[in-house]
Amino acid sequence: MNAPDLTLNGLLDRTLRADRGRIIAALISRVGDFQLAEDALQDASASALVHWGRSGAPSRPEAWLIRVAFRKAIDRLRRIARDARQTAAMAVLARDEADEEADIMDDRLRLIFTCCHPALEPKSRVALTLRTIAGLTTAEIARAFLDAEPTMAQRLTRAKTKLREAGIPFVIPGPEDWPDRLQSVLAVVYLIFNAGYTAGPAEPRDLCDEAIFLARLIARLSPPGLCNLAEVEGCLALMLLTHARRAARVEDGVTVPLGQQDRSLWDSAALAEGLALIDAAMARRSPGPYQIKAAIAACHAAAQPDWPQIAALYEGLARFEPTPVVHLNRAVALAETGALQPALDLLDRLGPALAAYQPYHAARAEYLARAESFGPARAAFGRAIALAASSADAAYLAKRRAALPH
Repeated sequence: MNAPDLTLNGLLDRTLRADRGRIIAALISRVGDFQLAEDALQDASASALVHWGRSGAPSRPEAWLIRVAFRKAIDRLRRIARDARQTAAMAVLARDEADEEADIMDDRLRLIFTCCHPALEPKSRVALTLRTIAGLTTAEIARAFLDAEPTMAQRLTRAKTKLREAGIPFVIPGPEDWPDRLQSVLAVVYLIFNAGYTAGPAEPRDLCDEAIFLARLIARLSPPGLCNLAEVEGCLALMLLTHARRAARVEDGVTVPLGQQDRSLWDSAALAEGLALIDAAMARRSPGPYQIKAAIAACHAAAQPDWPQIAALYEGLARFEPTPVVHLNRAVALAETGALQPALDLLDRLGPALAAYQPYHAARAEYLARAESFGPARAAFGRAIALAASSADAAYLAKRRAALPH
């Protein structure tokens, strides 16, 4: 048997990379089952190389894949049809086959809200979103979350099964449910971004880019007048302003603190877009936590960060998210304004809640050192190094600890 044409392989790979989320969303909207949609697309992808090699590539490969995947889904249902529900599903599929030249309805927004349904635990929401919308493989998702591939595969299977068995509808929520559900969706997108930020540039798929893509998609597909666009814009602005600094974050394997970074390495286009987005979001006069976080990131992007303003913004954020992590960041801002002892007092109160949180120990070490409490600072640096998520962070902290007076 001849080897598949590499050009056709490339076309199939490009189509799936660019349009897999849209194809899967179109399939799930008709099939009503995540696993059946994925299996049918896999069958259609295998057929594509054979048929395209024989008849030439179609003008719209994504539409061809949807049409053939529908037929593959019908074939699978016929093989397992046992009850009236599956028979009805076959009838719907047979009636609903896509014309290769017809427009494909973009159902990705529905799919995002389904993947991020509150019935699923947060980690499963993230994993399912990465798999279905972003098209990451199970191995890539497992690596991003430091899980074994079989464990992540089981998590994805359980999530799909739960959605099916619970009868969770494949819909965009109504206006009354939108604010709560949107925050859940944005939380998933931002978790994806943070996973990429922690992993750094070593991963072959940049999760930061995937999260930014998802936020853009939500903004573009949201129905006019229905979505709180200000929070979507705020989330996107926050990620752009943070990701713009990626090239300056590490030097010679050591993390570079924000205030010491070479700003000429920052992505000026991403910075400009992020700043414009936060201005547009705040002009809508619908404040929310992502807008406040983006405003804080904008303050950090200034040549001289306005620490009193940053501290005030964290106070405002605490009204939306009264979490220990937000109060930790407020303590950092207080310390940078010169209120070192009040900041250390606040850090002491946060200790029990943040005992396993690495940034807490890193901040405490830094401000104990500034207060010339070198013994406790050295111990705090040791704890921060032990909990560091990357070798670059650990190297920076070790360098700071080594510089302490003995």
